[in-house]
Amino acid sequence: MEEENIISETGLLLKAIFNAAIDGIVTINQYGIIETLNPAAAKLFGYEETEVIGENISILMPAPYKQQHDSYIHNYMKTGERKIIGIGREVEGLKKDGTVFPIRLAVSEVIIGGKRNFAGIIHDLSDVKAAEEKVLNLNRELEEKNENLEQLVLERTEKLANVVDRLLATNEQLGNEVKERETVENSLRLRETELEEALNKEKELNALKSRFVSMASHEFRTPLSTILSSIELVEAYLEAGNQRALKHINRIKNSVSTLTSILNDFLSLSRLEEGKVEAQPEWFNLGDFCLGIIDEMRGQLKRGQKIIHEEHETAQEILLDKKFLKIVFFNLISNAIKYSPEEKAIYCITRLDGGFLSIIIRDEGLGIPKEDQPHLFTRFFRAHNVENIQGTGLGLNIVKRYIELLNGKIRFESNLGRGTSFFVDIPLNQ
Repeated sequence: MEEENIISETGLLLKAIFNAAIDGIVTINQYGIIETLNPAAAKLFGYEETEVIGENISILMPAPYKQQHDSYIHNYMKTGERKIIGIGREVEGLKKDGTVFPIRLAVSEVIIGGKRNFAGIIHDLSDVKAAEEKVLNLNRELEEKNENLEQLVLERTEKLANVVDRLLATNEQLGNEVKERETVENSLRLRETELEEALNKEKELNALKSRFVSMASHEFRTPLSTILSSIELVEAYLEAGNQRALKHINRIKNSVSTLTSILNDFLSLSRLEEGKVEAQPEWFNLGDFCLGIIDEMRGQLKRGQKIIHEEHETAQEILLDKKFLKIVFFNLISNAIKYSPEEKAIYCITRLDGGFLSIIIRDEGLGIPKEDQPHLFTRFFRAHNVENIQGTGLGLNIVKRYIELLNGKIRFESNLGRGTSFFVDIPLNQ
């Protein structure tokens, strides 16, 4: 009797904890049917408890999670392989009114009386994401204020230089005879031109240095911070299980890959500047080459993206520098992937026509603002609408220079919000 009372009291305590929990808690059976949810979960998704009990858990999920959930459970029941269970991760939830919002979901398996159930603890990340966006906006405002301050300093410096020049000219005029005035004026004009040229070069150099320092600071700090935090978490998680540690190890690998790409860009630029790059043409099958490139790029695709390859008369041998051509393809396709949203296609079109290899890489991404288009192939230049996306501003400059080493040409067409197309023509009779 005493044991029954203890069990009863324990059940009441667990129920009270379940109902009072701040985070949402949902339990489902092995078929994905909702059996219970606590008040916090009901409030979070905007349902009454009776509206969702007995429904499939996918009622609380937006695409693509809705379509994938049942297969996750089925695969786990069949193979025991854990892809979701026992792993906390950020996903999206779907409210009754159709609102999609960010959540952190932790799923655990519970076996009672031989029956498998799954419990999910749901934490709303809306406030966290809003705070992150606020921090980004503050950083952007700070950068704008710094730019305005630098511009003000340049304007004041220029005004001071003009005043000094005028004083020197006046003193020179007062100290000379009228007959020497023409000579002095000519000398001053020549000096003014030289100073103006020197000042313009100095401004260009300072702007380039400023852009480089800003870019390098941001681009290296972000992946390095990720590496550091991930290593610390790996150390903490090693005692909790290898799966959680593996997640952060993958983050470290991705960050290292980002740094490697940046350093490769700098190395390529250095070698090009020093004139150490020479074409070494070789015979290879263009069709096989294109398929190999596309296969290597698939690992960079975002969710729902795909590369569509169209080829015309390319299943034959050509004589070109294979490494140069690979750099061109990799950079253009990488940019198309990077600056396109999920679920969008990347088009790669190759054609052999009239002794030329023609390449078109087209995306349906952000597009390039018109005011930025004249500077697109400039070193370290990045369009204003992609400043929050990782990049060095070197890729297109490097692509253009390798194409010129192949005696080719590159041009582009872009519409803001509708995508960009790059057109490359390389002669084959080299």
